[in-house]
Amino acid sequence: MQSFRTLFLSSLAFALFTGPAFAGVMVSSPGNGSQVSSPFTLAADAPSCSSQPIAAMGYSFDSSTSTTIVYAGSIDSSVTSATGPHTLHVKAWGDKGAVCVTDVAITVEQDALLDALSLPVQAISVSSIQTLGNWVGTNDSAGTGGSNGRTGIVGTPSLVGNTRQFVVNFWNSGSERFYISFGDDTTSTNFLYDAWVYLNGTSSKVANLEFDLNQVMPNGQTVIFGFQCDGWANTWDYTANGGSPAQPVDLWVHSKQYCNPRTWGVNAWHHVQIAYSRNDAGQVTYQTVYLDNLAMPINATVNSAFALGWAPTLLTNFQIDGYGASGSATVFLDNLKIYRW
Repeated sequence: MQSFRTLFLSSLAFALFTGPAFAGVMVSSPGNGSQVSSPFTLAADAPSCSSQPIAAMGYSFDSSTSTTIVYAGSIDSSVTSATGPHTLHVKAWGDKGAVCVTDVAITVEQDALLDALSLPVQAISVSSIQTLGNWVGTNDSAGTGGSNGRTGIVGTPSLVGNTRQFVVNFWNSGSERFYISFGDDTTSTNFLYDAWVYLNGTSSKVANLEFDLNQVMPNGQTVIFGFQCDGWANTWDYTANGGSPAQPVDLWVHSKQYCNPRTWGVNAWHHVQIAYSRNDAGQVTYQTVYLDNLAMPINATVNSAFALGWAPTLLTNFQIDGYGASGSATVFLDNLKIYRW
């Protein structure tokens, strides 16, 4: 009996000390066989790989040779993927070259808003607009104060490794507008603005976040699809022209839907989707805004045509308005995609 007890304790000690060496990659999210929407959270860790300390972890999809690598012993990332069934390969590398892999079967579902809109087959999309290289920043002279800012691509925080960072310095609640032209379609009349926004600890210095699209129509007038999360009025606002195209009066109109960027969770990604359309006269119907999949109907039609003398263009603005006497705010933008038809 004594020899059996000794053997049992020795075996238990061996299992305790060697177990983690064979643990490999442990994926806590998503679950194997689960249905997810894109982006989804990938959470995994690896105590060791073949008795080797972990030097890096990563993931890839299906038969792709492209692997996203994180130089850490764990992964907690937001991951994007095309819809449909996939095999997610979650990997770990030991510091002497060992490789451990756990496969997770997932099905990526279509975005609920895209399903609701039933985008036509002729819909055109421009994706990853945040990665384009000719973004320009300028102080919004219509604001109450002044500002300056800078922007560039960073790798973290990031959904897919190509996040645009915006840093704004302001005084007297000044505003900095960043913009880029990405096309010249004059005929499309329906649009969906789709973006992901990340706020950090400087969110207390953000008064408003503005998400705009400008389009020159065939008659040469510019339609301004202006939309903002207004932290002064605590509403989603939209743009209207209270005058005429030749003598415009640019107005912000408060909707009945709540929004304040200072109440958004910090150190987290937020999904902003805005659906709107126009007619040939430049009347804009703001349909619905979605924030983190919460639908907030706007259902407002206003005149929003301006005779600005622009050449044909599609142009998007991303504006940050400061909150307070002075300060600095940093905001991140990823997966900026605009659909039109």
